Amino acid sequence: MQIYKDFHFEAAHRLPNVPKGHKCARLHGHSFQLRITVAGDAPPPMNWIMDFGDLKKVVNPIIDQLDHYYLNDIPGLENPTSERLCEWLWEKLSPSLPQLYSIELKETCTSGCLYTGPNAAD
Repeated sequence: MQIYKDFHFEAAHRLPNVPKGHKCARLHGHSFQLRITVAGDAPPPMNWIMDFGDLKKVVNPIIDQLDHYYLNDIPGLENPTSERLCEWLWEKLSPSLPQLYSIELKETCTSGCLYTGPNAAD
């Protein structure tokens, strides 16, 4: 069983490693949409994986580190692609959220990244 909660944050960044002249090398911002999915059993009597409020308590402090910041200035996000952001979020969330199943990050309405953890390809 899986449950998810959606979050959002606003942030600016630039991608320093793209080819010269690429539009993402310029400073720009996104209204990021983030979906955190956790998985596990939902045994009686609660019949839930976890309380959505408890999920918010884990995720919101991490979102606060990103919201309305220049991502390139955050340690570990010097090249803040959507892929790297998902890895960074996993690194920050997984110690407190052992049920973490996936992270989906949308930087636009049509573009994003789905990350299922460091061992998903194994």
